[in-house]
Amino acid sequence: MNTFAKLGLGTVQWGLPYGVANSGGQTPREEVSAILSEARRHGVNVLDTASQYGEAELVLGQNTLDGLRIITKTTCFGTAQISAGQAEELSNTFRRSLERLLCERVYGLLLHRVDDILVPGGNHLLHVMEHLKAQGLVSRIGVSVYEGSQIDAVLRLFRPDIVQLPLNILDQRLLRSGHLERLKDAGVEVHVRSVFLQGLLLMPLNRLPDFFDPVREFLSRWHESVAERGLTPTQAALAFVRDCPGVDVMLIGVDSVEQLKSCLADFAGAPAFDASGLNCDNARYVNPMNWKVN
Repeated sequence: MNTFAKLGLGTVQWGLPYGVANSGGQTPREEVSAILSEARRHGVNVLDTASQYGEAELVLGQNTLDGLRIITKTTCFGTAQISAGQAEELSNTFRRSLERLLCERVYGLLLHRVDDILVPGGNHLLHVMEHLKAQGLVSRIGVSVYEGSQIDAVLRLFRPDIVQLPLNILDQRLLRSGHLERLKDAGVEVHVRSVFLQGLLLMPLNRLPDFFDPVREFLSRWHESVAERGLTPTQAALAFVRDCPGVDVMLIGVDSVEQLKSCLADFAGAPAFDASGLNCDNARYVNPMNWKVN
């Protein structure tokens, strides 16, 4: 069995500067190639990208992607109603993604903004995605979500092949609410992002932006708990999600080969980590879309 089959790589930082803890900017293209080679060597074969991740798809397309499971995402529309023209835009954007990736087909296509499918006319988007799947251009379709209510609404519409959701030490909402279990019972492939919460869980307390002062107690308790058990924050964060039942793929972001090697060692060797009492249910602080750190 491949020890690292559960790991996947996020690519947003390969296409643009990303992350509250990112001080190095966008990952150089030659480093991306080296990361991909190292990942392939260890059997890490899921890559999560998107048309809105800057140059990420173009950068990936400069590399050999055979044998890798590529998942990309749709345009975000953010309108009160979806038109047939917007559905056509989704199709055109996806085909441009294939061109940038230099792929004839990809493993997955996710609706980047799940609320787009929940407004009037959202069924147009779903029909286009189902058509792309029927054409053999994508193997699995699904959605990216933030909240349990979004999962409930999606499951009333259709059964997605993949749902990508946030889960980490601080944000255990979908685990504690039973939504993770509900997805698995429905036969949905679950991909977890935000394992490090954009690097927030790895930041020293003295580097925290003032915005996080209301949850500094949670983060202080987290660092104390990690230190008491003789672990690093990376080891504990990886072990927590690794051992959560129902997680098929956990996505991590790395910007160097050395970071990847370190994460692989921590993923394989870290002991189980009990995160009881470390969760924060306030979406203002666990959902990066709500952050105001600039």
